[in-house]
Amino acid sequence: MTEIGKAYGGALFQLAREEGLDEPIGAQLSLLCGALRDDPDYVRLMMTPTLKKSKRLEILHEGLDGKFHEYILNFLSILVENGTFEEIFSCREEYQKLYNKAHDIVTVTAYTVIEMDDALRTRLCEKLEKTLGKTVELQCKIDRSMIGGVRLEMDGERLDGSVRSRLDGIRSALFGAKA
Repeated sequence: MTEIGKAYGGALFQLAREEGLDEPIGAQLSLLCGALRDDPDYVRLMMTPTLKKSKRLEILHEGLDGKFHEYILNFLSILVENGTFEEIFSCREEYQKLYNKAHDIVTVTAYTVIEMDDALRTRLCEKLEKTLGKTVELQCKIDRSMIGGVRLEMDGERLDGSVRSRLDGIRSALFGAKA
């Protein structure tokens, strides 16, 4: 995450939180970033230095007025004015981080060698919520390099219950033991 993303995303979150709009603003910001990822030409257009800022702002408002909250539109206008429109993704990341913290939500990524079924995902999520005392947003990813088990990553921490990790622990214990 960039410094601009932290500053601007944090400012938008504070404003939305103070107004009691942090959930709908966050949802609109996520929706917008999803659309921008699908259409990177729009981001390039908003960053085109040969196009006057006034024209870029006109294009922005013509396309988005009435579709997004005025806070989002004003926020995007600031990004265009400052020539930092491409930072929208970093801003959304910071916004989401602050939103999750304010609402006791933690994102946990579970890595497994095969896809977990719905029942297993539900049980894992419930156990994590009980253990952490927070709402868990569980993201599941496949890691074909694993032998088995599960590796969890959250907030920069790693809990490794994979077979490889257990084998490495046994290896260390065996070779580290004094005879």
